[in-house]
Amino acid sequence: MPKAKKLPSGSWRAQVYSHTEPVFENGKPVLDEKTGKQKIKRIYESFTSDDPSSAGRREAELAAAQFAQDKDRRSSKVKLTLGEALDHYIESRSATRSPRTIMDYECTRRNYLQGLMDKQLSKITQDDIQEAINQEAVHLSPKTLRNVHGLTSAVFNQYRPEFTLNTALPPKEKPNLYIPSNEDIKSLIGAARGTELELPILLSAFGPMRRGEICGLYAGDIKDNTVHVTGNMVRYTAKRAVSKNETLMYDGKWLLKRPKSYDGDRFIRYPDYVKNLWGGKSDRIVDLHPDMITDRFGRLIKRIDLPHFRFHDLRHYSASIQHALGIKDAYIMSRGGWGNDRVLKEVYRHTLDDKQEEMDQIANRYFTELSRERADVSIALPADYDRNEYIDLLYECCGYVLQHNLQHPNDEIKNFDQLLTAILDDYELNDLANIKEKLLKESIHAYELENKQIFLNWIVRWLDTIKEFS
Repeated sequence: MPKAKKLPSGSWRAQVYSHTEPVFENGKPVLDEKTGKQKIKRIYESFTSDDPSSAGRREAELAAAQFAQDKDRRSSKVKLTLGEALDHYIESRSATRSPRTIMDYECTRRNYLQGLMDKQLSKITQDDIQEAINQEAVHLSPKTLRNVHGLTSAVFNQYRPEFTLNTALPPKEKPNLYIPSNEDIKSLIGAARGTELELPILLSAFGPMRRGEICGLYAGDIKDNTVHVTGNMVRYTAKRAVSKNETLMYDGKWLLKRPKSYDGDRFIRYPDYVKNLWGGKSDRIVDLHPDMITDRFGRLIKRIDLPHFRFHDLRHYSASIQHALGIKDAYIMSRGGWGNDRVLKEVYRHTLDDKQEEMDQIANRYFTELSRERADVSIALPADYDRNEYIDLLYECCGYVLQHNLQHPNDEIKNFDQLLTAILDDYELNDLANIKEKLLKESIHAYELENKQIFLNWIVRWLDTIKEFS
C-alpha cells in the first residue's frame, strides 16, 4: 500500500505512479543527449487529506491504494491487441449505436490499420499510429480517414485513457455537392410517372425524406396530406441486437427501426398530387429497400441523360428551393429532419458558388454604372394593358432599384409609381399608399432570390392575396 507523508501544512499526502509520458517542448520531442531517444517522464497521482490525525493518513493511503488497484485493472486491458480492443468496443456499443454505425466500425476493423491490429495497445506509440494513418491516406478520402482515426481514438480513450492521440490528419475537403435544377426534377418526374420510383422521388424532392425513411413508411403513418416520419430502414449487422420496436426484413438483411431519433421524428405535409399516389395503400407505401431505390434511380437518370447525382441529392434540391422561396432555416431543418444547419450551409454555399459568375457580372455592371454620370432610367408603359407585361416591367424595375441602390425609386425611375398604380388599380384597390409600399419592399426581396420564375409565380399569388383580403 502507498505510504502517506505529512506535509508542512499538517495534511497527509500519498502518491502513486500513474503512467509515463513523452517529453515535448514547444510542440517538439525533447531528445536524450546520450541515447538520442525521446525523453520520458513518470507521472504520479497525489491523494491528500486535511485531517492531521492518523485517520487522515489512512484516508490518503486508502484513496491511493484504490487508484492503484483500478490502474492494475486498466493495465490488464492494455494487454489487448488493437484488434481485440476494437472487437470489445464494437460489442459494447452494438445495442446503443445505429446498425449503420456498427457496420462502419466493422469495416474499419476488417480493412484499415491492419498493421496495428495484432499489436498490443500498451506497445503502440504515436509514431506507429501516424505511420499507419499516412499509409491509409494514400487511398482514403479525408472524411473516411477522420472516421477511422476517430474510432481508433475512442478505443484508446476506453482502454488506455492516459494515452492521448496527437495525429496529424489531412485537411477537410469541401463537399462536392450536386444540386439538381428545376429542369432536372421535371425530367425525373416525367420519366418516373407511373413507375415504382415516382412516389419515392416526390417524397424526397418535396419532403425531403431519406431513402430509409421512405422505405419505412406505412399507411398508418399518414393522415390526409401529412406524413409522420417515425421509421427508418437500414442495413442490418448480426452484431447489432434487435429490439422490440424493430423488424428484420428482406431475408434479415435490412432492419426497420421504429421510432427514429428526436430530429428525424417529424411531420411533413405534402401537396394533393403526392397524396393521390399513396391513396388506397394499407401497408408499406413503397415496396423497396434503400439499395433498390439507389440502383433504379441511377439507371433512370442515365436513361434520360441527366448529370449523375445521388437520390440523396433530392433532399439538397428541396432545401435549396425552400431557401430560395424565403422559408426560414428553422422550418427547413424541421421539415428535413436535420439536427443542425451544417448541411444547409453546405447546400447554400454550393448554390452561391454555382452563381458566382452571374454575381460577378451584376457587381461589375454596378461598378461600371457607378463610374459614369447616372441618368434617369425610364421604363415606358405599354399602350394596351397586359398583366404579364406589367409584372415583367415590375421585375425589371426591381433590378434597377437594386443596381443603383435607390432608396426612393419614384425619384430616380420615371413611371415606377405609375406602373404600380396601374397594376393595383386593375385589382380594384383604392387605398394604395400602404399597399404600394409593402409591394415594393416584397417585390425587391423576391427579386433578390435571383430566380425570375420564382418571382413571377410569387408576385401573382401576392397580388391575388391582396385582392382577397382587401
